[in-house]
Amino acid sequence: MSQSSAVAGEATYFDLHTQGLGYLNRIREVTPSRGKAFLACTITALNGPTESPEYRYFDVTVCGAEARQLVNRYAEAVEQGHKVLMGFRLGDLWTDLFRYNRGEKAGKTGVSLKARLLFVSWVKVNGKLVYQARPKAEADEAEATHPADAPATAESI
Repeated sequence: MSQSSAVAGEATYFDLHTQGLGYLNRIREVTPSRGKAFLACTITALNGPTESPEYRYFDVTVCGAEARQLVNRYAEAVEQGHKVLMGFRLGDLWTDLFRYNRGEKAGKTGVSLKARLLFVSWVKVNGKLVYQARPKAEADEAEATHPADAPATAESI
């Protein structure tokens, strides 16, 4: 169940999280005919033995300001063909059926794995570590002493 304590009358949820590492691909802004636009991407997750991994493709909606900022930050690297590998946490995994429109599978039904990208723990571009999330306790302490919405000062930079 969600880590937050339930207040009388407030809805509570069971959380389902998937954690792994994978390549960032197909970053795009989706504008549905109804509802709000959202950031989406595909994560090609690695699975199995390191010598010969298999790949699982997750079509994800990017949730949360920090995850959105990180995906946008490395979008140009992805567009330029650089390998952007990241540690991730997904939530609320579900499947979606679709029909192939072209190619040798035209007319056949396919399955897409969908989820919400909740957290990015680290990012490597072409094998070089370019981002590492701070441990939770350290991040909470930094937020308490320097709130994110506080204006930047010479001392805080």
